[in-house]
Amino acid sequence: MDMETLLSYNWGAMMPEFIILGTALILSLVDLFMKEGSSRRWLGWLGLAGIVGAIVSLALMIGAEDAVILYDTFVLDSFAKAFKFILLLGGALIFLLAIDYEPREGMKERGEFYYLLLAALLGAMMMASSRDLITLFTGLELLSISSYILAGLRKRDLKSNESAMKYVINGGISTAITLFGMSYIYGLTGTTSLSEMIPQLNGLTESGYVYIASISFLLVFVGLSFKIATVPFHMWAPDVYEGAPTPVTAFLSVVSKTAGFVIILRICLSVFGNIPDEGGMQSILQSLQGFIAILAAVTMIVGNTVALMQKNIKRMLAYSSIAHAGYVLVGFVAFGGYFYFDAIWFYLLAYVIMNVGIFAIVQAVSRKTGSEDISAFAGLYRRSPAAGIAVAIFLLSLAGLPGTAGFIGKVTIFMNAFTNSTPQIVLASIMIAATVISYFYYFGILTQVFFRKKETDEPFTWSAPLIIVTAVCVAATILLGIFPGAAFDFLNANIS
Repeated sequence: MDMETLLSYNWGAMMPEFIILGTALILSLVDLFMKEGSSRRWLGWLGLAGIVGAIVSLALMIGAEDAVILYDTFVLDSFAKAFKFILLLGGALIFLLAIDYEPREGMKERGEFYYLLLAALLGAMMMASSRDLITLFTGLELLSISSYILAGLRKRDLKSNESAMKYVINGGISTAITLFGMSYIYGLTGTTSLSEMIPQLNGLTESGYVYIASISFLLVFVGLSFKIATVPFHMWAPDVYEGAPTPVTAFLSVVSKTAGFVIILRICLSVFGNIPDEGGMQSILQSLQGFIAILAAVTMIVGNTVALMQKNIKRMLAYSSIAHAGYVLVGFVAFGGYFYFDAIWFYLLAYVIMNVGIFAIVQAVSRKTGSEDISAFAGLYRRSPAAGIAVAIFLLSLAGLPGTAGFIGKVTIFMNAFTNSTPQIVLASIMIAATVISYFYYFGILTQVFFRKKETDEPFTWSAPLIIVTAVCVAATILLGIFPGAAFDFLNANIS
């Protein structure tokens, strides 16, 4: 590739990625030459500035025409812009948690903590803009490998070591399954480009080829189900969430899960949604909706039911996260045109905000009490009314009660299930029942916060990063719950 060809590309389309990459490189080099024992917390603020810069550069591209570079392997379209906004917002909030994070045994690897988070975020962003199996897989592995290291960053903590080991093993299995499924689709088309695959796959008529394409879809979907932690591919999540540092748990819960749904949307809906089944009357994706529906139903039921028995707050939130993955899958089953994208995007945006908010409070409480048990929240409202009210807002939103972003997110998914050409009445009913089950464990935490006697008289202390995260998440949860139309109008007018 000559210099003239390189200069002909619209490299501005990759400006957010370049900013994140440059910031990560600067942090790694500065950390390398800093004296051992010197404070590296200021590197976190530098990393946060890089994420904010990436958000600004992305905002400047809203409304611009789609850009395709590097032989159609990287695209900046409305899909990429919409989901990069969620990823960067979640990354910025979690970076504030990372700046505040201070485990009891200390953290000598704080520099690595920051630039590994940036590397994982960069991988997720690459997945959102990839239009080729190779770049999709590269972004997935950049996200995954960075996450493996982050999960085990507390090297002197046995639970952290266990979480990293389980995450690596399960991640390796999921990667192998995903890659195996991709190999089938490459064998059918002879190309890794998604845009070149679509016209070739759209013309498949022989039953043998359609059968292979169906196997490919199932393998890819199962492999990615590990990433989004759906039942029965969820067993790694509770242990990893419990053992990983709290900011990493928050990252896995929101950014990594969102990235998993991004790659499912890119591959499964754009590619397999265009392959006709053996009858030729519908696509493979539509013919296999029953499989996805069962997966969604079991995920919602198991996630919420097992969460009832948890005593550790991070394990409970892990099963809550599993249940929320099931809610989003309902949107995939209710495949009804553009509206599914609208609904899934809003739900993931709301989920990122309310989940990061609750993890901010969890980090503060666990640092003060030295415990991650739900009982550590006892009397929180008496110690800090602001913290108690914030917890209530986040949990009510996760439960899906009116006036919150979580309620609007669930309603859009729920209504989508009924506006589909074949209404998913049973699945929608299961979604309602699973939501009711979630009230028991969410309200159980609220009982601790408001009605249990406080364990300690020590006042609840706020740090500047936690104040920023909590304030932003509370405001966004309420505003999106009261004025959801503003978010949908912004998506329709400026991004899509």
